[in-house]
Amino acid sequence: MNATGVMQIERPGGDAVELAARLIPDEELQPWSVDAVPSLPSFASKMRQCEQICGTPYSETPHEIQDALVLRRLQQMVNTMLLNPLWKERLDASEVGGPPATYEDWERIPLSDKTVQRDMFMGPRAGMVVPISRGGFEVVASGGTSDGLPLEIVYSLRELHDTYRIAGHFMGTYQLREHLRGSDPKWLFTSLADYQMWSSGTMVGGVLQQVPGVNYIGAGPVTGPVFEHMFSYQGPKALMGISAGVAILSDLGAGLSREARESFRVALYGSGVLPHRKRAELRALYPNVAILSYFAATQAETIGLQLKDDSPVLSAVPGLHYIEIVDENGRAVAEGEEGELVVTRLHAHEAPLLRLKLGDRMIRRPSLTGPGLKTHRFEFAGRTGDVLHLNDSQYSAALAYNALRDDLRKACGVDLDEAAHEIQFVNHREYKTITLFAAVDDAEGLTHAAAATLGPAGVQRVFAGALARSLSLFNDREATQASVEKSGYGFRLVFVHRSSPEIERTAVGKVPLVRDRG
Repeated sequence: MNATGVMQIERPGGDAVELAARLIPDEELQPWSVDAVPSLPSFASKMRQCEQICGTPYSETPHEIQDALVLRRLQQMVNTMLLNPLWKERLDASEVGGPPATYEDWERIPLSDKTVQRDMFMGPRAGMVVPISRGGFEVVASGGTSDGLPLEIVYSLRELHDTYRIAGHFMGTYQLREHLRGSDPKWLFTSLADYQMWSSGTMVGGVLQQVPGVNYIGAGPVTGPVFEHMFSYQGPKALMGISAGVAILSDLGAGLSREARESFRVALYGSGVLPHRKRAELRALYPNVAILSYFAATQAETIGLQLKDDSPVLSAVPGLHYIEIVDENGRAVAEGEEGELVVTRLHAHEAPLLRLKLGDRMIRRPSLTGPGLKTHRFEFAGRTGDVLHLNDSQYSAALAYNALRDDLRKACGVDLDEAAHEIQFVNHREYKTITLFAAVDDAEGLTHAAAATLGPAGVQRVFAGALARSLSLFNDREATQASVEKSGYGFRLVFVHRSSPEIERTAVGKVPLVRDRG
């Protein structure tokens, strides 16, 4: 300690480990019975103690201190899970007999998926360390936007509220503060709804209510008149919704006054990607808006937040989750490499779940260092299921779209980014046909333009060339344009009108990038 009582870190490695052991002492590291678990001090309290000792906000403490404390927490979680017979059996089967000494040891713990989550937290909920009959829990459910099967997770209410406060404070400090300035009232809306069981609106709303200094409104899906009423309020505004809900704000706001349009400062979208066309429309109508990603899931209410409008990189909320980007063997990928997103919720004494795959792919980016915020970062690369299967080969649909967009722009002057409101690949495996549907304003005109320049043979050639440059990460086969053409697949480009039923949507209005039929 120095004269002011602030801890000085001279030897980061050793001192960081010593501090972590001081914050989570040995008597708390290994609870000896299920009855002891609810009495364990919360991880949020450890983060606050860390702030007091180091004299700096937790999000700005050195990486070595954060990493040491998180590893200590992961060790505590493994010890806690060994009290549950099912988790003990699962860990023993992978020869994980105790807590990991290093992050490399942690990677030996098997990955969990939605099936494991269902087995552990639905029905009898046998994966809970503390039985749900004791009370004090919240069940959060998803209607299953990808596979259509309901999925539940269980949280301790005390820890859930901790995470809301941590994430809300982070948003206010590092994401929204520079946009919501001045002395006027500040507003934060969400258009998320809970009609698909009781999922995203509940959790994200819990976070947004904890953003300091804002007035929160859980509006749900809004009509034009309601939207106009909301935007008549004095002061700067931010709104969070799914991508489709944010995309329609250019239509909902067509009748707003200039002052109301200028008061819209932040559009936060979930669900991965907001098309280029929609971004352009929003910026044309709302001159001051920053368009930022709020990346979340039912199992993890705040995974990554985009902090800057000009960079797609997502930042983790320090101390909220342990986030990994891993290869097919569950090992961390290098910076700049793509892998699968894996999340472990750190605030989960009574109902922990280790190394959960959420079905998303990320590119690992350099951590944020220097003065101020220090956190780990990554970039969304698509859903795990966004793969085009041609016989035994797999191609990244996102990479295929990028290549196809560039080639079409050069070949016939059609810019899918500018023209398309929505896109979707449909793979008819039985008939060996892949169709790219693009929802546009002028379907007839674009169809004529593409046909006049390319014709069916030209579309086939452009598609094959694009696919040859879009091999999936896990596909070690070589591919050339000739090999794609020899696959027996036919390729089509079809322009349809907006809201066309030919583009398949989920029950909550999301448009999956890839759909397999037959």
